[in-house]
Amino acid sequence: MTADCRYRGLAVSEGIAVGEIYLGDTREADTVKAGPVPAVTVDQVRAAFAAVAGQRAAFAAELRTRGADLEAGIVEIGALIAADPALIEPALAAMRGGASAVSAISDAAASQAALLEALPDPDLAQRAGDVRQVAAAVLDRLRGAAAPPPPAGPFILVRRDVDPADLIRMAGSRLAGAVSVGGGASSHAAIIARGLGLPMLAGADPAVLGAAAGRAAILDAGTAGPGELVVDPSDQDLAAAAAAGSARPAGRPGDGPVRTADGVLVTLLCNVASAAEIRLGLSGGAAGAGLVRTEIPFTGAVAWPSESEHLARLGPVLAPLDGRTAVVRLLDFSGDKVPPFLTGRPHGLTALLGAPDALDAQLRAIVRAGARTRLAVLIPMVTSLDEVSEVRGRLAAAAAQLGTGPPDLGIMVEVAATAARAGEFAPAAGLLSIGTNDLTSEVLGRDRADPRTRPALAADPQVLALIEHVVNAGTRSGAEVCVCGDAAADPDVLPLLLGLGVRTVSVGAARVPLVADAIAATDTVLAADRARLLLEPARRGGDTP
Repeated sequence: MTADCRYRGLAVSEGIAVGEIYLGDTREADTVKAGPVPAVTVDQVRAAFAAVAGQRAAFAAELRTRGADLEAGIVEIGALIAADPALIEPALAAMRGGASAVSAISDAAASQAALLEALPDPDLAQRAGDVRQVAAAVLDRLRGAAAPPPPAGPFILVRRDVDPADLIRMAGSRLAGAVSVGGGASSHAAIIARGLGLPMLAGADPAVLGAAAGRAAILDAGTAGPGELVVDPSDQDLAAAAAAGSARPAGRPGDGPVRTADGVLVTLLCNVASAAEIRLGLSGGAAGAGLVRTEIPFTGAVAWPSESEHLARLGPVLAPLDGRTAVVRLLDFSGDKVPPFLTGRPHGLTALLGAPDALDAQLRAIVRAGARTRLAVLIPMVTSLDEVSEVRGRLAAAAAQLGTGPPDLGIMVEVAATAARAGEFAPAAGLLSIGTNDLTSEVLGRDRADPRTRPALAADPQVLALIEHVVNAGTRSGAEVCVCGDAAADPDVLPLLLGLGVRTVSVGAARVPLVADAIAATDTVLAADRARLLLEPARRGGDTP
């Protein structure tokens, strides 16, 4: 029997999948300059870019009609890149200078990707992969080339750069997992894969592109960190992997809290940005949405969204939450979510507070869309009480215009200084929502895009001490405390959070059943003992806030 072949990569979306290898690139994709393209004119190349942009824009519009706003927003980024003169014009100029279409497009894409990869912001740097994906799509259009159709049975997609649009299109077929040579944990494809609960490797060994199509394979992304694709495994390994991949908890009714092993009630919510995700989360047992991300549909916007635009995007997300918790976060245009109109300008909460009309429009839309839910508005990246006071005043005014009382107001606790001052913030906010991703990165001095940065790092005593401080501040003031970062879904960190007194968690929609089972298996008394042991050295050293 032929020995199996193994290709390593970084597990960016956890899980185990079994299926046959499907090579999603055309044969020329991995040696793009050598690929045969018939003689074409400058106008034909311009038209090919326009066709790719139009195709992606149309696909994004179709996704929006399905309520898949998160996926639509990501596909729209590809449409914007395909229409970007910064990519198109250098390619056309090179052709006018005598270069072939393949060289001109490839060189222009390589230059643009290199500029992005050199950016200090790791999230923006990941868009280099989006540029390469667009260039490959344009060249495929000029060649008239296309990858073969996916297999009828379960398959694992293998590409040099997995396009998020690939995952969205194929999710309705038998797509079991994906492997990308490019990208990382913050890539758009990885974000989509996690939302779909689809196992994925990124940064994979380039030799995987030479794997034989149609061969049986196991994609092992069972835990965060290193993973591998095993091609031609033994029948015994295939059977074991298939059993492991199918051993996911079944969904359960989502009308109430989950109980720990010792009977403590814990409210389990989900993080969403689209109607598809909220349906997935509720079917898995979530009691509501603990974090509704509103910026994702507008990452390609050319101006601040209007009230009607917010309503069109938010309405389908909140509609299934009639009578349930809905915590809606204000626009958080930061990291890799900065739209074109904010390029070179302040980002995040600073930008939103600097555009009061835009803030008022969003607040009115949130109040209107969430009228039938247990609504709360969440302020991102808070650093001062003045920010909370300003939003509270504008929220009250927006509610008054609509003839209703204002909903609850909460803040994201994702800045270390804000966590340390939780005792000051808690009386001003009814909800303290701890974002462990940013908080852990800041406390430990880690880059969020660093492959070594993972949710389990929130178990560091420095981070746990801040979380405990926030929980205690919430208890004293009567404010609810929720952990909505990825650490809440980490099997090692979650018991520690429960041991520190966290009683509300919000996790990715696909992770809800797994987290429900983890909560049910936790004894909070034992978990509190473990947390106390971890924190004791910091307390003795006086390091707690």
